[in-house]
Amino acid sequence: MNNIFEYEFVTDALLSMVFLSIISGIIGTYIVVRRMVFVSGGITHASFGGIGIAYYLGMSPIGGAMVFAILTALGIEILGKKGKVREDSAIAMLWSLGMAIGILFMFMTPGYAPNLMGFMFGDILSVSTTDVISMGIMAGITTILSIIFYRPIMYVAFAPSFAELTRWKVRFISWTSSVFIAISLVLAIKAVGIILVLSLFTIPQTIANMFVKNMGKMMILSAIIALAGGIGGLALAFLCDLPAGAAITVELTIALLAVKTIKK
Repeated sequence: MNNIFEYEFVTDALLSMVFLSIISGIIGTYIVVRRMVFVSGGITHASFGGIGIAYYLGMSPIGGAMVFAILTALGIEILGKKGKVREDSAIAMLWSLGMAIGILFMFMTPGYAPNLMGFMFGDILSVSTTDVISMGIMAGITTILSIIFYRPIMYVAFAPSFAELTRWKVRFISWTSSVFIAISLVLAIKAVGIILVLSLFTIPQTIANMFVKNMGKMMILSAIIALAGGIGGLALAFLCDLPAGAAITVELTIALLAVKTIKK
């Protein structure tokens, strides 16, 4: 076990897990508090359209997913918040449209069809140094902004009607938060995949919410739980030769069930 840290891909995986835990602790808490899990699922799955287009054009799949995820997040805000279309309907339409576009462009890509398993289920052991740096930058920006703008974020999350009466620009904060959610989810796709990414942004937060009600404390505790589950999942994946993303999700789910049982 001591020798595994000699490999760069192992240290990259551990560092990415640290940064993802910070990101998911902050962004995931906002998602859970505002009950935006379905919205986040729509953004994540719609980003597959960007992956397909990027493959077809010979560009970075993650870059394509990032653009598509941001456009989807803003599209949900525009269609749902302005009352033109019910929010759940807008999410469903963009979710299915993104997946359909991704499949079509994957099919039209010349040569061998790209392997979709890495994007669907993730592979944290394959993250590059560039991915780790991107996650580190995002973790730093998210932490700094959440500290500076903690109060308006909390107002928008818990009492948007009251926030409208204050000097804070609720719509701007809501739109900016949606963009940060989109970027965070896409950065996590490489590690845990499109299908499993929401587990990292919802399960630790649900566990943390059983012990604390303060939003700031919930963010910190969520990050700690996500990191513990991530490291445990990595160890299980390494020892038993299992997919890391699935192992992390299973460990976090078992932890949630165990805590619920103990609390009862």
